[in-house]
Amino acid sequence: MNNSDIDETDAHVSAELARLRDSIDNIDAAVVHMLAERFKCTQQVGHLKARHHLPPADPGREASQIARLRQLAENAKLDPAFAEKLLNFIIAEVIRHHETIAAAEE
Repeated sequence: MNNSDIDETDAHVSAELARLRDSIDNIDAAVVHMLAERFKCTQQVGHLKARHHLPPADPGREASQIARLRQLAENAKLDPAFAEKLLNFIIAEVIRHHETIAAAEE
């Protein structure tokens, strides 16, 4: 392999990396926007719960959502344990928001 072959290979690798990274960046942006929309909805749930003196957490709902998300992850060839960790992180943040909303509306 001569230097021009190596340079051409390096250029192709660099171009492919750039293409893939652009896609990753676009996906990351979409994930952030989807999470923002999700949290807008959960904020509304938090206000509704606070007005009606409902608890911030709903363990039954959380368990069914985790089971649902694990199944979706399996179907999508994503590690269900990872999906569960992600949802648990999101749920913890939602509950924190609901507690803050409830305290403010007392």
